[in-house]
Amino acid sequence: MLTKRIIPCLDIKDGRTVKGINFENIRDAGDPVELGALYAREGADELVFLDITATVERRKTLSELVNKISHHINVPFTVGGGISSVDDVSVLLQNGADKISVNTAAFKNPALIAQLAKEFGSQCVVLAIDTKKEEDGEWYVYLNGGRVKTTTRCRDWARQAVDLGAGEILLTSMNNDGTKQGFALDITAALAGELPVPVIASGGGGTMEHFVDVFTEGKADAALAASIFHFKEIGIGELKDYLWEKQIAVRR
Repeated sequence: MLTKRIIPCLDIKDGRTVKGINFENIRDAGDPVELGALYAREGADELVFLDITATVERRKTLSELVNKISHHINVPFTVGGGISSVDDVSVLLQNGADKISVNTAAFKNPALIAQLAKEFGSQCVVLAIDTKKEEDGEWYVYLNGGRVKTTTRCRDWARQAVDLGAGEILLTSMNNDGTKQGFALDITAALAGELPVPVIASGGGGTMEHFVDVFTEGKADAALAASIFHFKEIGIGELKDYLWEKQIAVRR
């Protein structure tokens, strides 16, 4: 049986780890190098680094910071933010990233996914989707760190991206992000049921029960969280012990 993964996320702004609610009201959450090292020691299965303003500010991901973090961790490391070319990915992989996450650039130029998959392998390409449930009940794709709405349905874009070569989907519900009220189980389960690649659920984790729900009802392969780990509300070790008690297979 494949184990479920617990993935802390470092959202980076101005070289610091930050966290907001519904993609707004950003506050400082600590030094990313220290946090990354701590989570690796505590038993995180992977680590995700997202330079959340790189696309908006039209600059590249902070490769020097990626390099520093990579030297302090011993788990798979996914990096995203401002990636728009094969060269961008090469730089990040040379600086310690194991996988890269693309979002806005891939939506605007879907051929980028195929290019990256061909060059580095699908296992290296994570498609991040920021999605929001609208009044019509549909989940739509948002770009530029959740600032720009599109008319494309999340499920349609996810299927297209996987067909192009994306090896994993990082799904963030903007409705749930930072609320600690639970993950978006409906859209997570929909993608997990339709796609032949792993789905990482992100946005809304607040209690250990929420992680049980997203792995059972949501059928997620992995769950990503930030503030509950950054602010010491839940420890990774105690979360894994709890999941194990609930008969959910995790690496301990």
